[in-house]
Amino acid sequence: MSASIPIKLAPKDLGERELIVLMAALMSLQAFGIDAMLPALGEIGQDLGATGNDRQLVIGTYFLGAGIGALFPGALADRFGRRPILFISLAVYISLSAACMFVPDFQSLLVMRFTQGMCTAGLSVLPAAIVRDKVGGDRMARLMSLIMMTFLVVPLIAPAIGQVIMMVAGWEAIFGVMAVMGLGVGAWAFLRMPETLAPENAQPIRLGVILRNMGEALSNRQAIGYVIGSALVFGSLFGFLNSSQQLIAESFGMGDYFAVIFGGAVLGMVLANFLNSRIVERFGARRVSHSALFVFIISASLQLWSASDGEQTLWEFLPLLSINMASLGFVGANFSSIAMQPFQHIAGAASSIHTALRMSTGGALGAVIGAYYDGTAYPLAVSMLLCSLASLCFVLMSERGRLFTRPNAGN
Repeated sequence: MSASIPIKLAPKDLGERELIVLMAALMSLQAFGIDAMLPALGEIGQDLGATGNDRQLVIGTYFLGAGIGALFPGALADRFGRRPILFISLAVYISLSAACMFVPDFQSLLVMRFTQGMCTAGLSVLPAAIVRDKVGGDRMARLMSLIMMTFLVVPLIAPAIGQVIMMVAGWEAIFGVMAVMGLGVGAWAFLRMPETLAPENAQPIRLGVILRNMGEALSNRQAIGYVIGSALVFGSLFGFLNSSQQLIAESFGMGDYFAVIFGGAVLGMVLANFLNSRIVERFGARRVSHSALFVFIISASLQLWSASDGEQTLWEFLPLLSINMASLGFVGANFSSIAMQPFQHIAGAASSIHTALRMSTGGALGAVIGAYYDGTAYPLAVSMLLCSLASLCFVLMSERGRLFTRPNAGN
């Protein structure tokens, strides 16, 4: 299908704008459950007896659970459709959010967070499969960029919302707000989102078929380098998320301004996704994302140089971090779209295994990076540079050493 021909939606289908906002809203539920927690990690640690870097596990266990859980919803959605699996994920998200309000100790909270991340992974997996059901190629990259841009409004404001909630009702109420948000988005999806799985693309639920489909999604050389490359660079971002409260609020002494500083860094990703949606169909997802990856490497190198003497200030750290975050805005949607391109016939299984690999690898890397936090940004800077260089190697593997190409530009 030509990229210049508009996609005609069924009369009862979502319009493109509503599709973008609804997919972003579904993805934002998990983002809110992570980012709204960030300003609360200190009080959660104090109230539930977590010491040192252990408080970061409230974030890390959720990431790891989401990575493992992502293995399953795609294959189920390829058989039963997108809607049933999506609403099961929403129901678990709502119920476990409410249950987290009443945990008696820190270990129980970690178990609950891991379970919630694992059982609600469909909220991360299914939007990409739903979009792939409709479009492909650079047009998918454009839609995914718009979805990411809209979705990133939540990480932008979630820490501020979390701080306000804590001022009024304590950290437990953040989980209550998560449950209410899940109810609202779930009602919207139930009333408005049609089934997008084409009957001819339905896959049987047989272990051999599932393993074959996932194996196909993992063994495709053109796709797998982008999946692993994305996992690596976003793993360094997860490392920042895990340690951001300690780094910004405690090391740089800006606790009162944590939400504003965090939101300012995320703003670069929002703007990058908007710009990506405007240029990707013109220049191609590969050209744009490869350029962004090189910018990330350069910025990470400067970050390492700045942090190496142990005297780095917030005003040296923040501009370079913002450049890295903006670079990820060009990398994320484009890498994901390139990786999904060969798999329209098994979009659910491909999205599942790709998301599982990205989230589990990124979550594990983030936990390790966070554990090495030493009161400075140096461990984070080292990890960002190493992860981005390794990402470049995997992209080169997928592209057989040729960057900035644009294969099948018209499709």
